[in-house]
Amino acid sequence: MGENASFWESLIYAHPTCATWKQEAEGSIYHLASILFVVGFMGGSGFFGLLYVFSLLGLGFLCSSVWAWLDVCAADIFSWNFILFAICFVQFIYVTYQVRSVSFDREFQELYSALFQPLGISLTVYRKIVLCCDAEVVTLEKEHCYAMQGKTPIDKLSLLVSGRIRVTVDGEFLHYIFPLQFLDSPEWDSLRPTEEGLFQVTLTAETDCRYVAWRRKKLYLLFAKHRFISRLFSILIGSDIAEKLYALNDRVHVGKGFRYDIRLPNFYHVSLPETPPVQPSHHLQRGSPRRKPTGVTNCSSFSAQ
Repeated sequence: MGENASFWESLIYAHPTCATWKQEAEGSIYHLASILFVVGFMGGSGFFGLLYVFSLLGLGFLCSSVWAWLDVCAADIFSWNFILFAICFVQFIYVTYQVRSVSFDREFQELYSALFQPLGISLTVYRKIVLCCDAEVVTLEKEHCYAMQGKTPIDKLSLLVSGRIRVTVDGEFLHYIFPLQFLDSPEWDSLRPTEEGLFQVTLTAETDCRYVAWRRKKLYLLFAKHRFISRLFSILIGSDIAEKLYALNDRVHVGKGFRYDIRLPNFYHVSLPETPPVQPSHHLQRGSPRRKPTGVTNCSSFSAQ
């Protein structure tokens, strides 16, 4: 204990206290360095936040080095500040290189601006999503099928970038899929990661289309590594399914004057005086908003969106 006490006493009392304080202030370079430190520590996160922080801190350490060399004439103060300036400079170059390396093709850049950037997704996270689909945009020519009812396996998740997809079941029109909508979100949601299944609808290109496709197994591996990306896709897929449900709800009618509300497990209708009420018949299956209810009139008679 005595040795420890003497160590702390020597550390505290080794240097004499300031008997008198300097009356004159330090030079303008020192105050400029202090201002740069204050402003630099107000930087945010992300690539551009790091560029902001390292640039201002580097300038602050450079000013401190100049102040130590010209005013204080202290080699140790100059050396430490110059080393810190060099570290900030190297970090600034490294982050700048990363920013320049995160570049995408025009379609992926437009997809980021339209869908992911409004959700606050950073470019680093988006790069992981793009790399998962091999940074490839697939072309589907007009009247070619993306999936055929009862034949095509559900082994991927695709997002339409351009064009329009027609969804039919047993040759009857259900709804369209437009850009920034998933082609197979109901099928994806209807299966567990270990399950396999086939499409219950046919998806045909109404025009020349381009889409991005993530392989099922590869995407689940990405979800396992990055829980944030898993939650992001869960939100996007859920919102996409809801849009398809409302699209079906606007088109499907039952009998004379009855309207089928696809949000409910049975028939919701407004009773008409001359027509007896319709009894509930079939319930919707989980994750199958595209399934055509029994007894529903042909949807192809309704106009497209």
